[in-house]
Amino acid sequence: MDIFSAVRMVLERECPELELRTEEPMARHTTFRVGGPARLMAFPRDKKEIKAAVRAADEMGVIPFFLGNGSNLLVADEGVEAFVIKTGGLDQTREVNRRLRAECGIPLSRLAVAALGRGLTGLEFAHGIPGSLGGAVVMNAGAYGGEMVQVLTAVTYLDKHGQEHTVPASECGLTYRHSMFTDHPEWLVLEAEMELEQGDAEEIRAKMEDLAQRRKSKQPLEYPSAGSTFKRPEGHFAAALIEQCGLKGLTVGGAQVSEKHAGFVINRGGATCADILKLTEQIKETVLRETGVTLELEVRTLGCG
Repeated sequence: MDIFSAVRMVLERECPELELRTEEPMARHTTFRVGGPARLMAFPRDKKEIKAAVRAADEMGVIPFFLGNGSNLLVADEGVEAFVIKTGGLDQTREVNRRLRAECGIPLSRLAVAALGRGLTGLEFAHGIPGSLGGAVVMNAGAYGGEMVQVLTAVTYLDKHGQEHTVPASECGLTYRHSMFTDHPEWLVLEAEMELEQGDAEEIRAKMEDLAQRRKSKQPLEYPSAGSTFKRPEGHFAAALIEQCGLKGLTVGGAQVSEKHAGFVINRGGATCADILKLTEQIKETVLRETGVTLELEVRTLGCG
């Protein structure tokens, strides 16, 4: 019996209600629409199930891969020998004294709408970010001048043994696209607490609609992608450097540098992980040669060597 069969056996015994799938295509679970099968995937719907999944992995000596919306992820074409835990079933929110608490799997778009519904302002920037709350905390996600660090007050996480801890946001090491959770991929952001301000619902809605229109006009939302492909180099903007090097429209297989926004690598149709990686390497090499600036992938990779 291999290790993934052993994890499955433990979970079927300890948590029989937990949905498990073997050889699940990861292309179904990433916004790039790319990626081969994962050996084992779990789809917990509440704290009990996700803790059972983490503890079973720990018992068998497996470090699970935590998957939110798959909006910042590129998975190998041949698939991954991994136990993937998808957090989308944990998506509840509640409010206490203008502090909004939400579970890790809620999409940021729904979280922003939940804040709007309570007349709370501060999350408008998150409405168009395609990720989930857990991933947003891990990467300190941001857009249009807003970042998670500006609203977060506390984070609850599971360690690799499935034990729950709550820490103030000030102890999470939140910097540009980084946090202490980036350094500890074996920890799972379970919940986050955000302090927001009371606002006018119509003004909040208008700001969200304005940002949505700006995204639609500037970003290639009609194609699968993982959003901004590269991190912002200090003192520069990745998209501007890529455009300056004449790389808009550069294509490898089904992958292309968007002609609408040079910061996006898109799946024009039938792109493979290999296509995307080859294209990003060409971009990095050209930008370094012509500008002296080293680009770093913002997109996470899984099983890509």
